[in-house]
Amino acid sequence: MSSQIGQRLRARAVAWLPATAFCVCVIVGWDIASRVSASPLVPTVGEVADEIGRLLAGGEAMRQIGVTLTRIVLGFAAAFVIALGAGICAALNVAFKRFCEPAVILGLTVPGLVWALLCVIWFGVGLLAPTVAITLGIAPVMMLHVMQGMRAVERDLVEMAFVFRLSTRNKLMHVWIPSLVPHLIGGARVGLSLAWKVIVLVELFGLSNGVGYQLNAEFSSQNVAGVLAWTVIFWLVMVTIEYGLLQALERRLFRWRKDPLL
Repeated sequence: MSSQIGQRLRARAVAWLPATAFCVCVIVGWDIASRVSASPLVPTVGEVADEIGRLLAGGEAMRQIGVTLTRIVLGFAAAFVIALGAGICAALNVAFKRFCEPAVILGLTVPGLVWALLCVIWFGVGLLAPTVAITLGIAPVMMLHVMQGMRAVERDLVEMAFVFRLSTRNKLMHVWIPSLVPHLIGGARVGLSLAWKVIVLVELFGLSNGVGYQLNAEFSSQNVAGVLAWTVIFWLVMVTIEYGLLQALERRLFRWRKDPLL
């Protein structure tokens, strides 16, 4: 038993080694750059660490992250539902696909800054503005992932469902949705990263709390270490979501596959 535990620990250590090496390289590189430049605009790693400690010790970081994450979750959930429904319909109906194509291209083209500004103007400083801005910013790219997943469904499965005369509901639950899962997880990764970029802009321009607002406040006071501290803190939150939620969910859903990448 102890040997098996040791092997698992060594395997996990090896798996985490590349990511750890990257973080060490970034920290060392930044520290060298700060010492070479000797500029207050390039704070040292110690100064950034002190800012992180101050924000975490006072509890301010967790409060602001909670506000921002709530907005991200609401916008992401709305975008996920819209992208899943519209993506499946577009993959199954050519006319609906052509109807949606201009909207998808528009959504992919318009920068998140535009959605942030418009939603603040239209909906004010309430919860609706960030939710709509995130939905508009990430739904098109998530819809593309769903459409690609529908196209990737094995033809043999589709033909088998047709032969056995499965209802639309059974096809959806037993053929299409299971085949879409990898694409949904990939779309979720892209969607969450885009949602972070959009919500920062919304909070920066029109709201009075959240990580984006705090970044703007630190920028206004020319506290570069504070800007980097907030960035690192939220990066750690997103890393936790990636490794603790998305990758764990992926491994659980595909534990039957002998895939070295999982």
